[in-house]
Amino acid sequence: MAQCVQSVQEFLQDSFVPMVAVLCSKEADRVSRKNKLSFPELLRPFCRLLSEGHIRDPNNQLQTVKNLRICVNAVTTNPVSSPAVLSPAQYRQLGEVVSSCQPLEGAAATSFKTGDYNLNLSVTTPWFEAYRENFLQSMPASEHEFLNHYLACLLVVSSTEAVPVEQFLKLSQEQHRIQHSGEYTHPRWFIPNTLKYYVLLHDLSEGDEQRAETVYEDMKQRYGSQGCYLLKINSRAVSAEEDEQIPDPWSQYLHKNNLRYQVSGSFTQTSETNDDSSSTSLVDADVKKARTDTEGVAPVAVGRGSCLTLNDHDRIRQFVQEFTFRGLLPHIEKNIRQLNDQLVSRKGLSRSLFTATKKWFGGGKAPEKGMSEPKSACGLLYPPEAPELQIRKMADLCFLVQHYELAYSCYHTAKKDFLSDQALLYAAGALEMAAVSAFLQGGGARPYPAHYMDTAIQKYRDDCRNMVLAERCALLSAEILKNQGKYSEAATLLIKMTSEDSDLRSALLLEQAAHCFINMRSPMVRKFAFHMILAGHRFSKAGQRKHALRCYSQAMQVYKDRGWSLAEDHINFTIGRQSFTLGQPESAVTAFRQILNDDSKQTATQQAAFLREYLYVHKQVKSLPQLPLPCILSAATRVYFGHEPRLAQGEKQAATHVSLDQEYDPELSAMWSRLEEQLVAAANRGIVPVGFQPTQCCLNSQTDNLRQPLAVLNEPIIVEVTFRNPLKVSLALSELSLLWRFSPHVSSLSIREPVSEQLTGEVIGNEETLTTPHYSMELVVRGRQDLNIQGPRLNQTKEEKMSVRHGTDRRLDAIITPPMPLMEVFFLHFPSALLCGEIRKAYVEFCNVGAVALCGLRVASTHPEFFTFGCNNPTPSSPASAEHGSAYKTFAATVQPGSVVSEVEVCAQDFSQLSGVLEIPIDGGTLHPGQSIQLPLWLRGPDQEGVHEINFLFYYESTEKGLKVSHRVLRHTVFICASRSLSVQASACRSTAPPQRSADSIGCDGTLVFVDVENVNTSEGGMREFHIVQVSSSSQRWRLHKYINPDKDNDCKLSSREKAKLCFRATPCVPLPGRYCSLSGCAPIISSSTPCRDFFFRCCRGLELQQEDKTSRTGSKNKTVSTPDNCTSDPAAIAKKCNELDLTIIVIWKAFVVEDSKQLILEGQLHVALQTIGKEATSLMPKEEAQEMVLLKFKSDLPPPVALPSPEMSQLIKTNLHYPETFSHGFLQDSLCMVPVTLTLSNCCSAPIEVLIDLRHRSTSAESLEFHSLFSWVGQSQYKLLLRPHEVLSLALRACFFRAGVYNLNTARVFAKPAQQSSMSESNQQAASPALIIINST
Repeated sequence: MAQCVQSVQEFLQDSFVPMVAVLCSKEADRVSRKNKLSFPELLRPFCRLLSEGHIRDPNNQLQTVKNLRICVNAVTTNPVSSPAVLSPAQYRQLGEVVSSCQPLEGAAATSFKTGDYNLNLSVTTPWFEAYRENFLQSMPASEHEFLNHYLACLLVVSSTEAVPVEQFLKLSQEQHRIQHSGEYTHPRWFIPNTLKYYVLLHDLSEGDEQRAETVYEDMKQRYGSQGCYLLKINSRAVSAEEDEQIPDPWSQYLHKNNLRYQVSGSFTQTSETNDDSSSTSLVDADVKKARTDTEGVAPVAVGRGSCLTLNDHDRIRQFVQEFTFRGLLPHIEKNIRQLNDQLVSRKGLSRSLFTATKKWFGGGKAPEKGMSEPKSACGLLYPPEAPELQIRKMADLCFLVQHYELAYSCYHTAKKDFLSDQALLYAAGALEMAAVSAFLQGGGARPYPAHYMDTAIQKYRDDCRNMVLAERCALLSAEILKNQGKYSEAATLLIKMTSEDSDLRSALLLEQAAHCFINMRSPMVRKFAFHMILAGHRFSKAGQRKHALRCYSQAMQVYKDRGWSLAEDHINFTIGRQSFTLGQPESAVTAFRQILNDDSKQTATQQAAFLREYLYVHKQVKSLPQLPLPCILSAATRVYFGHEPRLAQGEKQAATHVSLDQEYDPELSAMWSRLEEQLVAAANRGIVPVGFQPTQCCLNSQTDNLRQPLAVLNEPIIVEVTFRNPLKVSLALSELSLLWRFSPHVSSLSIREPVSEQLTGEVIGNEETLTTPHYSMELVVRGRQDLNIQGPRLNQTKEEKMSVRHGTDRRLDAIITPPMPLMEVFFLHFPSALLCGEIRKAYVEFCNVGAVALCGLRVASTHPEFFTFGCNNPTPSSPASAEHGSAYKTFAATVQPGSVVSEVEVCAQDFSQLSGVLEIPIDGGTLHPGQSIQLPLWLRGPDQEGVHEINFLFYYESTEKGLKVSHRVLRHTVFICASRSLSVQASACRSTAPPQRSADSIGCDGTLVFVDVENVNTSEGGMREFHIVQVSSSSQRWRLHKYINPDKDNDCKLSSREKAKLCFRATPCVPLPGRYCSLSGCAPIISSSTPCRDFFFRCCRGLELQQEDKTSRTGSKNKTVSTPDNCTSDPAAIAKKCNELDLTIIVIWKAFVVEDSKQLILEGQLHVALQTIGKEATSLMPKEEAQEMVLLKFKSDLPPPVALPSPEMSQLIKTNLHYPETFSHGFLQDSLCMVPVTLTLSNCCSAPIEVLIDLRHRSTSAESLEFHSLFSWVGQSQYKLLLRPHEVLSLALRACFFRAGVYNLNTARVFAKPAQQSSMSESNQQAASPALIIINST
C-alpha cells in the first residue's frame, strides 16, 4: 500500500471535527476581503490547535484533547443535494481535486523486488488522500447523525461600525431565525442552544484602536469574557512596500475550483448579511504540504494575505485557540453533562451512564413512540426529541472531543435500539461509529469489530441505497484493516465498493486494492498488475488521463517480457493513446512501437488498427521519428564496394566478379583467398607481405569485419539492407535513401551514425504507406531507422563465456582511398562445352575504365591446366596450319612416315610459369586509362567428364605506389561441361631384342610402348569420327625410337566405340635437363610450341600439385626423403629406380563433327604418363571413390605374414639367349648334338647386382611341356657373377641334344640381389619368352 502522509489515527480524527458556523457583517467582510480572503478562509490555516485541551466527563474525570482541529464555514441556507448521492458539482470538484494532484516528474520511486520481478512503484498516492479528504468534508449533513452539524456560530462585526453592539444583535437574531424559524432545512445545528461567540474585528491600518478597546470592554460586560474576543488584523497597509517575504499558508487549502463552485451557488441571507463574503466552499481541503498541485490548482493570488504580518498570523492562531479552549470545549462539556442527566432522568435510573447496566440500555421502544410515526425506505424516522437520538447525539459529542470509550458505549447502546426498531439508517451509522471508536481507544482495550463495518456497509448500500455513506464507511474500514496488516480483507472490501455509478471512485478504490495486493506478506504481483489495469481503465473513463497513463505504466512492469503478448499489446496501445492525448507524442510512439513487434499474435484487422494509430501519431511528430517497421535484420546487412558487374555486351561475356546476387560460401571465400595469396606472393618475389589481407568486395556477417574496409574514391558503395514485415498487414515503402557521415581528417566514411544537420538526412529514411483492403485512406509517414550491427559473440575467455559480449563489426566504417585503376574483363568465343582434351581458341579483352594506369597484370586459377596465353617466342610454322584454322603449328617440310621428325630439348622452367600464376603479356606492361587490349586464350577441355567449375582471379596494380590499396583483383567463374572423346591407355614392357649401342643411349636395351586408343564418345549428335593425327612423347631419359605398327597408315580413324592399338619402341638416352621428342606422319605438328607444350607442362604441373595436396593431407609421417646414399642401399629404391620409365605420351587428335549442315574440325590432345614398366596408365582420370567403412575389431590381428620379395625385384636383370634358330646334326654318326648358346645378362639398375645362374632347373610349366625338354647343359651348372651398374655381360654355354625336335632353351634360372645386401636372399628374375630351337636330323 502506498504510504500516507497522515497516520490512521490522525486520519480518523480529522474525518470528524467540530463544525463552527460564521456570520459576518458587511464591514467585517470588507476588512477580511482586503486580504482577498473571506473570514472563514482567513481562519482556515490556523484551525488546528497546537496545544492540548481538557474536558471533564459526566463522572468528573479529566479527559485530554490532543491535536484537535475545527472546521469553520460560512452559513449558507441554500438546499443541498440528497445525502444519498453527491451533486454533479461535487463530483466535478472531486475530479478536479484528483487531477490537480500528480506525482512529481523525476520523483524517486520505491524499488520493489519480489521473486523475479523488479518494480518501481510510487511512494505515495496524494491524489487518493486529497480525494478522500475532500469527499469526507463535502458530505452533506444527515438526519441520522450529528457529526457534521454546527456546534457554534461566530458572529463577526468590524470595529469601524457605528454601533457594533447593534450589529451583534442583528447577527444573533439572524442566526436564531435561521435555526429555529423552520424556514430553512440547512444548515443543520447540533443542539438548540447553539454557542454564539462574538468577535470584534479591528483593522489596525485604518481603525481607531482605542475605540476598539472600549467596544471590546463593553462586549465583555454584555457577553462575558469567555464569549467574546477582539481580533486585530491588517497591520500593514495595502500600498505598503513588502520589505519581507510573508509566507502564504492559504495556498494549500484554497483551490480555484472551490472558489468557482462557491460563487456559482445561490445563498439566501437577510439584507444586512447578504454578501458574497459569507459564501465559501463546502469542502475544507486540508491537504498536507507534501502534496503537489499541478493541474486545476488556482495560481497564487497576488496580494493574498498582503495586509497581514507574522504577528497577525499569531493573533489569528491565538484567537482560534482562545475560542476553542474558552468557548467551544466548555460548551461541549456542558452539553454532554446535560444530555447525560436528561437520559438518566428519563430512564429513572443511575445518573451516570458509566454505571448503567445492559438492561438499562436494552429496553424496548420509548413509550412516546407509536406505530403511526413516519417511516422511510430505510426504516423508522425518529423525532428530534427521541431518547435514541439523544444517545446518538451524546455519542457524537464524546467522539468529537476524543472521549472514545464513552462514545463507544453510547454508540453500542444506540445500535441496539435502532436494530430493535428496524431503523436501518440509524443502525448503520451507530455500527460504523462504534467500530471507529473501538479502534481509536487503543491500548488493546477492545478488539476492532470489523463485522460492524461490514454490516454497516451492507445496510448503507443494499438497504438504504446510500452509496455516499457506504463509501465513507469503506474508506474508514480499509484504513483500519491496512493498519492491522489485513491487506487481503482491505482489498476485498475496496473491490466490492466499485460500481458503474462513479468511475472516479472505482478507479481510486481499485488502485488502492492493487497496492494492498503488492503489500501482502506474500505479494500478489499479477493481481496488483491486473487491478492497476482496471484502475487505469476507470481513470480513463473518468477523464483522468494522467492517472490512467500512470496505472498502465506501472502494470506494464509486470507483464513486460513475460509471454503475455495480448496483454502487453492492450497495455501499450492504451499507453500510446493516453500519451498522445496528453501531448506526449514521443512516449506514444515508443508505446505503439512495442505493439508492432515480431511476436504479435493479433489478427490482421487488429494489427491494421494498431498500425493506423501508430502512423497517425507519427504524423504529429515534427522531428524525424524512429520507425519500427519494417524490421531491419541488421546482421544480414551486406556492403558491396565498387561497381556492379557489367552484363554481357553482344558476343562479349563479362567477368562475373562479385555481385549481391551471390550467396556467401566460406569454402569459396577461402579458395579465393588462397589464389590471391599466390598472386601477391608472385608479385613480391615469392614472399607474402606481413600485413596482407585478402580483398573483400562484399562484407556480410560471416566475413572478417574487424578492420575498416577500403573504398576507392568515385566508386559506389552499395548497402543491401534486409527488411522484414512482421505484421499481417502490407506495407509500402518509397523514397528510401541511404545517408552517411564523412570525416575528412581521417579519410573515413561512416554509414553507422546519423547525419548531422549540415548533411541532410538520416541513416535509413523511408516512407511507409498503409494499404489494406478494408480502408481506403492511406497514411504516409516519413521516418528513419538506424543500422546497429553487432559483431560476433565473443567466446574465448571465461568472462566472455559467462556473459554476452559482442566483438567489433566495422563493415559500415569505410576508409576512402585515392583513385585506383579499375579493370573490366570480357571473353569472346568462350565455349560452355568441350570434349575431354579438346583445344579451343578464345579471346580475352582487358579494359582499364579507371582513372589511373594499371600494371602487373596476372591471373591465377583453380585449374591452371585449363588455359594458356602462349609464349612470347613463336616457332615458325607452315602456311597449312594457318590456312586450316588449326590451333597447332606444323612443319613446312614433309616428313617420311615411320621416322623421328624432330627432337627438341626444352627446359620446362624456362618455357612456362609452373607456379599456377600466369603473367599476362601486354605491350609495355601497362594499361592506361581508357585503353583496352585483346589477347588470344587457348582452352583445353578437362580430362574428366562432367561439369567443372573453373575460377579465374585476375590481379593488377596501380602505377602509383604507396597507396593503402596495394592491388586489386577481379574474379571470374565459368562452368565447363566436358564430354568424353578418346580413351588412351598406355603400357610399357622390356624388349627382348638384343641391346644396340648408340652415342647417347645407355642401359641394356629398348622398351616397347603400347598405346591403345578407343573412341568413347557417346554423343548422338553429328560426331562422325576421330583421327589420330600424331603421337609425341616427352621424357628426360627416354625417346620414341621407331613406330613398329604393321599398319603403315599412321592416320588412324576411329568411329564410335572403335579401338586402335599402336606400338612404339623407346630407347634410353643420356639424361638431359629437358627433352621434348615428337614423332609424326603426314602432317607433322610442332608439339614443342604453343599451345601443345603449354598444356602439356601445365597438365604435368597440375598433376604434381594434386599429388602434393594428397601427400600433405596424408601427413608428414609417411614422407621419406631420398638421397643418393640411401638410393644405393635401399633394395626397394633400387628396384623402383630400375623399373622407372618417366615417359609421357601425347596423343594429338582431330574430330569431324557435322553441325547445322556444316562440317567442323575439332582438335585436341591427351596425355598419358608412364611411370613404371609393366604398369598401365590411362588418360581418363578415375573418379574419387569414398573410403570404405572399416569395422571395429575387438580381437588382436594375426601376426603379419613373412614379407615376400616384391615384383619389382624380379626385374633387376634382363636375360637374352643368342643361338641359331635351326641346327642340323647327324645323330646316326654322333648321338650327342652340341649347340653353342650365348646368354646375355643386362643390369637394368644403377647399382651393382649379384647374379646367380642355375642351369639345373627343369621347367614344369604348361608352355614348357609342349616342347621337348630332353636336353642338357654341358659344362658348369652354376655361375655367380657381379654386374656393375648398367653392365652387359655375355656368357658362353653349350646345350646337348639327344634327338631331333623342337626345344625350349629358356630353362635356366637367374637369381639376383643388390650387391650390398648380404642378408637379403636372391630374387628369381622374370623369365623371358620361350627360346625355341629346331634340331634336324641328317
